[in-house]
Amino acid sequence: MAKLPILVVGSSNTDMIIKVKRIPKPGETILGGEFAMAAGGKGANQAVGAARAGGAVTFIARLGQDMFGDKALAGFIADGINVDHVVRDRTAPSGVALIFVAQNGENSIAVASGANSRLLPADLTNARRAFQRSGVVVLQLETPLKTVAAAVKLAANAGARVILNPAPAQPLPNDLLRRVYLLTPNESEAQLLTGMPVNNETAAARAADALLARGVQNVIITLGARGAFVAGKQARGLVPGFKVNPVDTTGAGDMFNGTLAVALSEGKSLLDAARFASAAAAISVTRLGAQTSAPTRKEIDRLLAARRPK
Repeated sequence: MAKLPILVVGSSNTDMIIKVKRIPKPGETILGGEFAMAAGGKGANQAVGAARAGGAVTFIARLGQDMFGDKALAGFIADGINVDHVVRDRTAPSGVALIFVAQNGENSIAVASGANSRLLPADLTNARRAFQRSGVVVLQLETPLKTVAAAVKLAANAGARVILNPAPAQPLPNDLLRRVYLLTPNESEAQLLTGMPVNNETAAARAADALLARGVQNVIITLGARGAFVAGKQARGLVPGFKVNPVDTTGAGDMFNGTLAVALSEGKSLLDAARFASAAAAISVTRLGAQTSAPTRKEIDRLLAARRPK
C-alpha cells in the first residue's frame, strides 16, 4: 500500500487525569476517584494516532528537559515516530494538562503550555526538508499562531495537503485559511469561527459553507456521536458515527485527525477518510486517556468491516 509521509507539527503534554462523578462547578471541590497520568497534547496525540493506524509519521515539537519530556520522547520512539525535529527546551518545562473525566465520559481540561508556547517559526525552518518530503501536514492551535501560519505556508509551498484542526478555538485570518486543504472543527469551534450555532446537521452544513467561502478547500465538522459533516467540491454529506459506550472522550478529536491524515495519505476519498477516522475516534472513547486510547490499524479495520454500510 503506497503511503505519503505525514508530518505533524504541534504540542506535547503530560495529562494528569482524575475521574469524578461529574465536572466540578466554579468554586466547588469534589472528592475524586482514580488518578492516572498519561501522555497527551493535541499534536502528540495526533502523531501517535497516525502512527498506530499505519502512517509514516514525523513529529515537530518542543519538550522541556525534564522527566515528562524524557517519557514523551521515549513514547514517540516506541511508536515508530521520527523525532529528528523534536527540540528539547533548556528553559521552559514540558507542557502539562489537568483533566477531570466524569462518569458519562465528558471531560474538562486546563493546560499549562510550557515549552509548547516556545515552538517558533525558526524551529520549522530548521526542519524545512521534512515539509518537502511530506504529503500531508497536520496542525492544531496549542502552539503560537505565528508558528502555525509559518507551517501552513511551508506545507503549501511544498505541495503538501494541510489538515488544520482549529483547537483550542480562536479566530483565524483568511490568508491562513486559503492555504488549508482541510479544516476540521468540532461544533463549538465551528461556531466560534463562523458566528453560527452548530447543533445539528443542517446547521453544520451552513457553517461549513461559510468556511468554504473564506477560502478553505474542504471542511469536516465533527459532531460527536452523530458523526461528521463533510463539505467540499468533490464530497458532501454526513458520515454517521459508530455507536459505542463512552468511557472518556479525551483525545477523540485528535484520534480523528491523526487517522484522517493516514487515510488521505493512502489515497482514500474524503468521505472514506472521514469514515475511517470516525471508527478510530469511536474506539478511542471506549478507553481512558488520550494516547493510551489510540487504536491500532487492525482494530480500526475490524470495526469498519463489522459496521460496513449495506
